[in-house]
Amino acid sequence: MANNQPDSALQQFTQGVPLCDEAPLFHIDNQGGWFYRNEPLPDKFCRLFATILHLTPEGYLLMTPVEKVRVDVAEFPFIINDYEETQDGNFILISSIGTQFQLAGRDAFVVDEAAISVSLGRGLSAKLGRACYYRFIEQYLLNPEGDVK
Repeated sequence: MANNQPDSALQQFTQGVPLCDEAPLFHIDNQGGWFYRNEPLPDKFCRLFATILHLTPEGYLLMTPVEKVRVDVAEFPFIINDYEETQDGNFILISSIGTQFQLAGRDAFVVDEAAISVSLGRGLSAKLGRACYYRFIEQYLLNPEGDVK
């Protein structure tokens, strides 16, 4: 499968790379806010670090070719604040830190009692924020009478 090739290449590339510290240096709270040593991180740095964030059997890590840094994640690493369905049925998602993700269709959304979430790759996932959650339910899960489809 094509999606596994980059992950396996990354695994080979980062094999044996040391963990910088056992204690997490970064924290992502349940609102999608990023913190470095308990201080808020500007969104431009959040977006940069989000590109190297991975969920591995070791947990959430920022991974580079020379080191790994542990990240504590309260619930989901990304909160989706907006989405748009494109004409071809795909979705563009925008996170609370301004990162964009593309999804192939409505079937990519997982609806359960606690949240509506999506898988993003690299083991990561995101949940819809409150406004998007209710908008998604209204648009895709309820019929015009307000009953579940």
